[in-house]
Amino acid sequence: MQRKSFRPSLRIRLVAALTAAGLVATAGTALADTSADRKVVQEALDQMIASGGTLGVQARVTDGRQRFTARSGKAELGSNRPVPDNGRFRVGSITKTFVSTALLQLSGEGKVVLDTPVVRYLPGLIDSRITVRQVLQHTSGLYNYTNALPLDPDEFEQIRYKHWTPQELLKISTDKPLDFDPGTRWNYSNTNYVVAGLLVEKLTGRPYAKAVEQRILKPLRLDDTEVPGDNIDIRGPHAHGYVTVAGKPNDITRINPSVAWAAGEVISTTRDLDTFGVALASGKLLRPAQQQEIGKTTAVSPEYGLGLQVQTLPCGTKVWGHGGGIPGYSSQVLTTPDTTKRLELSATSAPTAGGDPNEAFGKLLTEVFC
Repeated sequence: MQRKSFRPSLRIRLVAALTAAGLVATAGTALADTSADRKVVQEALDQMIASGGTLGVQARVTDGRQRFTARSGKAELGSNRPVPDNGRFRVGSITKTFVSTALLQLSGEGKVVLDTPVVRYLPGLIDSRITVRQVLQHTSGLYNYTNALPLDPDEFEQIRYKHWTPQELLKISTDKPLDFDPGTRWNYSNTNYVVAGLLVEKLTGRPYAKAVEQRILKPLRLDDTEVPGDNIDIRGPHAHGYVTVAGKPNDITRINPSVAWAAGEVISTTRDLDTFGVALASGKLLRPAQQQEIGKTTAVSPEYGLGLQVQTLPCGTKVWGHGGGIPGYSSQVLTTPDTTKRLELSATSAPTAGGDPNEAFGKLLTEVFC
């Protein structure tokens, strides 16, 4: 999570404490299997920990027929317990891809038209010029509500257990003018997916969480994925994330995720995210017309489709997926369009003024995709 946003990045942005606490996470032991690719992956994860600011990291890698998991660092301060191989974590903005998929399914069923103004379905909700497509593609101009939230660790501590309604989150945005005229620019705004969640609810007549469960989680048997609502806990094996509050390490694992709602509240595992990514890329979740829409970019939005990042790595490999951040956790799901090369990753934050993990993450991307 960036300082004022549940915003993803292809070069993963890991949460670091604002002040050093003198606590340094130790790197994990290398995997016993010394095959070249596994060794390099492990080295990259260890380097991510050694750079500081990251307590633990787990990754799932697919390269053709080869599949393996790797991990480094600790699951919890004060313990040498390793990060669980398939531990659960908050996926942050990867939630957006689930919500976009559900809305595109509704489009395929003729229940919503992407280039129609949102107010046709939700009268008076937002500026009448903003279309469904612009919401999904972050070209609406809606002010990002998280920019106005107290998300610095000391400030966030005061609201970490607060229940938020989507209407409260939306009002933070609509009380401010649009950042730009709809469709003229691209700017990442979590407000867009609050609107998308409300659209799913209007079109299905049920909470968006139930729609996601019925349409995606249950058909794919994603048993370790949930939309938690007001539940502050992460069930099952999981690593803990930390920040520094009043100069001391503070476990930020337990929060009320309603502050992110349809923009970032989902909890999952690398295995479930891999299953979801493969199903989405292979066309199992969407009809052909909507399958083309989800990855379609434009001159205004050259690297973002509809709830999906579409980018080309420096080595020339095209990948798509999404990144996510929420207090304590940063995550990525990436795949080549043919799904032969895939990476899912979750990293937890340490209460240290760490360095830059992007060099290590770049090394990981190169090994998996290049």
